[in-house]
Amino acid sequence: MQLIDIGVNLTHESFNDRREALLERAYEAGVCQLVLTGTSLTESDHALGLCQQLDDRGDRLFSTAGVHPHDAKNWSSDDARHLRALLSEPQVKAVGECGLDFNRDFSPRPLQEKALEEQLSLAVDLQMPVFLHERDAHPRFVQILRNYRDSLPAAVVHCFTGEQRALFDYLDLDLHIGITGWICDERRGAHLHPLVRDIPAGRLMLESDAPYLLPRSLRPKPKNGRNEPAFLGEVLREVALHRQESEEQVAAHTTACARAFFGLPSIVERTGEREDDR
Repeated sequence: MQLIDIGVNLTHESFNDRREALLERAYEAGVCQLVLTGTSLTESDHALGLCQQLDDRGDRLFSTAGVHPHDAKNWSSDDARHLRALLSEPQVKAVGECGLDFNRDFSPRPLQEKALEEQLSLAVDLQMPVFLHERDAHPRFVQILRNYRDSLPAAVVHCFTGEQRALFDYLDLDLHIGITGWICDERRGAHLHPLVRDIPAGRLMLESDAPYLLPRSLRPKPKNGRNEPAFLGEVLREVALHRQESEEQVAAHTTACARAFFGLPSIVERTGEREDDR
């Protein structure tokens, strides 16, 4: 089975000096492609650099570029120009991580909204998909997205942890949904168990959000407590269980969905050749 991790924070300092080994473990576990998350312009630059440095084949590592709502207070016209330049790079496949976070409010809400709207406008202009973050901001988030959705090629709500009403609103907007190890957490993720059945095949993708959200159901657990893409199979197992599908079925349709969403090449793992080159 091939899996694609659509959201890994490979720039995180906890991965310093161990990224090559982490990627090898991911590939051995069937995670054949990864999308590295850009959460600020600095981190987006770093993510792109890691794609260029660690993927000599050019078909395994890709990234997003954007400004997270936590950093929205620093958004400026210079940032918009910098972001546009990043989005012209071939390895950068989506605008984001951008959105609204009314839980921590690290940036004032009006500035979060401004940064989100300008990044959505950029995505419309460049006709690129969007990698979205939403926490405790669902009504306003939907209101803003409705103004742009018809002009966007695609958008995914990354690390969905919401309730049924939010899920249905996002599906009504023809958004994709990213599911993480949150679904493996019996303390706070059990409400997702019935909801994943309502996400149509072709709209569902899997992500680790590593080094965060280590699946609590994972056995054995790593001693360092750090999540990594090699553990994405545990998210697959839990999603398949609650969708009443086989792991092979879920792997097939979520991988196909991610490839189509981000415009990624296909890979033939057994020979190391790209299907596009056969």
